[in-house]
Amino acid sequence: MHKETEIKLRVSRDTLAALREHPLLKKRNKSGWSRHELANQYFDTPARDLAAAKVALRLRKDGEQLIQTLKARGQSVAGLSERNEYDWYLDKPKLDLKKLTDDCWPAALAELDKKTLKPIFTTDFVREKAEIAWGRGKAKVVLEAALDLGHVVAGKHKEEICELELELREGEPAALLELAAELAQTLALMPCDISKAERGYRLFDPDSYALTLPAPELGAETPLDDAFTALAWHLLGSSQRLAEQYRFNGHWRLLQEWLQRLVELRALLGSLGLAAPRSSTHELRRALDELLEDWRPLVDAGNADEDVRQGAPEQFAEELHDPRWGHFSLSLSQWLLAEAWKTERKGRGAKLGAVPVATWLATFIGDEGAALQLDLYRRQPEDLAEQLPRLERLKVWLRYARLALELPEADRLYGELNRLHELAEAPINEQTLQAREAQALALSRHPGWKQLVKR
Repeated sequence: MHKETEIKLRVSRDTLAALREHPLLKKRNKSGWSRHELANQYFDTPARDLAAAKVALRLRKDGEQLIQTLKARGQSVAGLSERNEYDWYLDKPKLDLKKLTDDCWPAALAELDKKTLKPIFTTDFVREKAEIAWGRGKAKVVLEAALDLGHVVAGKHKEEICELELELREGEPAALLELAAELAQTLALMPCDISKAERGYRLFDPDSYALTLPAPELGAETPLDDAFTALAWHLLGSSQRLAEQYRFNGHWRLLQEWLQRLVELRALLGSLGLAAPRSSTHELRRALDELLEDWRPLVDAGNADEDVRQGAPEQFAEELHDPRWGHFSLSLSQWLLAEAWKTERKGRGAKLGAVPVATWLATFIGDEGAALQLDLYRRQPEDLAEQLPRLERLKVWLRYARLALELPEADRLYGELNRLHELAEAPINEQTLQAREAQALALSRHPGWKQLVKR
């Protein structure tokens, strides 16, 4: 058994070709590229019990070698995944069920009859791989870079495999992101935590790909730094899964939700004050602003225009062929892993980062709520849109952390704020203005709001 730590990056065929000759990889390539034809058969029960347990079982033919592999449940955050992997070399092209002992087999599947395991899909591809090594400070780093080109096939359904896979052999996981981010400055690399196995299951059953990641559970005593980190990882990972699925099926709702995760990330990065100095978040906020400047108007237009919705998948494909989405995703992953916002803050900011999130959040909502001036916008509802950034900062924290507060009707408070935000985005007409005025009054009268926003 060994622990597999890797990052998968979806690429185009042109990018795959460019990677072979990329100066950064050429400089660090210690082995040269070797070519392998890999034929993989994945197994599961008819009820897909292994998929439910987040386990993958495959039989691989690599030249003359036959390898049985079990990949156990792992964790994957924003494209960087880590899981235990068990390999057995076989003499015959047939599963050896005796290898699947309690030492590696998940306890959740202890009662499963392994004889019910059947072939379910294949992933056949050509892999060109090389050992990439360099000195990173005083530490040595060794990665395996793999360029994969082929297909996933499930019954009559087929999807292309075209990706760069970076797997850690020696060193710290941060090295994977460091190399990927450098490559992504000029090449379109889409971080993607969907495995080849997940792609196969998705072809077999389109509803099997989980779009939503579990939201972090934030307790009242969770330090602000930890709460911020957990939320940022969650939003980044969710945005990547939504981007992958929208690329796959073009369902409009997924693009709406992808945009919403970007809006929430932008609000989160701008909410911490001294705990995350603006200088430390500047480049990330700039990259998000550029994405939002292009995609917010398009989604707004598409909500009312079927032609825009029909043309959006092609425009999104163009986005993924540009380096900026992948570079932003990898840069934010690097920034979060290194906790880079801590390096530029002074003592007061560090103290703030250690404050329990419930304490900070009560002050944050009180200050931002007072600055929102609901009384003013009841009289001047036509100007409410100018408060969108503040509404979004309030909304992201109330959406994900409201249960850390002891508030009456916390869920309804979030609902009232969300409704005001929707009205602030809506086109202005007489009906909208009346609704804004009424909603500002409803929010101001909510007992939780009155408790937090001191009069």
